[in-house]
Amino acid sequence: MSNGEMGERREGSIAHRVPDLGALELLLAVARLGSLGAAARELGITQPAASSRIRSMERQLGVALVDRSPRGSSLTDAGALVTDWARRVVEAAAAFDAGAQALRHRRDSRLRVAASMTIAEYLLPGWLLALRSQRPDTAVSLLAGNSTTVAERLLADEADLGFVEGLSVPAGLDSTVIAHDHLIVVTAPTHPWSRRQRPVPAEELASTPLILREKGSGTRQVLDAALGGLARPLIELSSTTAVKASAVSGAGPAVLSELAVGEELSMRRLVRIPVEGVTLARDLRAVWPTGHRPTGPARELLSLTQG
Repeated sequence: MSNGEMGERREGSIAHRVPDLGALELLLAVARLGSLGAAARELGITQPAASSRIRSMERQLGVALVDRSPRGSSLTDAGALVTDWARRVVEAAAAFDAGAQALRHRRDSRLRVAASMTIAEYLLPGWLLALRSQRPDTAVSLLAGNSTTVAERLLADEADLGFVEGLSVPAGLDSTVIAHDHLIVVTAPTHPWSRRQRPVPAEELASTPLILREKGSGTRQVLDAALGGLARPLIELSSTTAVKASAVSGAGPAVLSELAVGEELSMRRLVRIPVEGVTLARDLRAVWPTGHRPTGPARELLSLTQG
């Protein structure tokens, strides 16, 4: 398309031929108050700015709209006709604004969060409590599941914001890192590993049956990657709480987030087992569908996680 054709298209746009809402509101105020100065004061602008806006509108429309005199300002015949049209446009704009506000209120009245288990149990409660102090009228629903489930919920538009713990970002999602975490090996105090003098080598960890989260969980992804996919399940469980309970009972060693076992370690219900030759660090991420950055309460919750 040539520059000339682009210019003709711009000139043909209604936005270039119709005065903006501010100018139309000013004209309506002049008609109602009979004074350009009074209209300017009502709209919070200076009288010279109001005069300039009226002159600009007259040039745009090609007709005189206001007669100015020492006794005040009055509309010309053309100005009276334009004012009738302006009133309809401003009323339509007010209806548009009311509808947009209603949409925002409906959006902001609920927040659907999907989070993997460790984040849901040990980090989200504090964030949601802080959000509630800012948005007491927002109803929050939380779906806790593994990282795969979180991605599925977001991509199906069943959640507004998600949190995952895996090594990578699921396909179709954008993300930002909100925290860092470490997985640790724990056992009951009665387990033989609790009396070891040296760390457990990676090879022994890989060959030992462990109490594990299910495949698809962020915890399992990190452990499988660290051990080259060699982690051996003694039991596979679908929640952090269940894994902890099994480890406390003495069923065997478990691999869990250090966020999840602080109380059990301090009370000596579980013992941390040093390991060597393996790194079990991971990033915790907020995620959302690609190209759809969180808005409203989801955006505020995201900001709280990064405070």
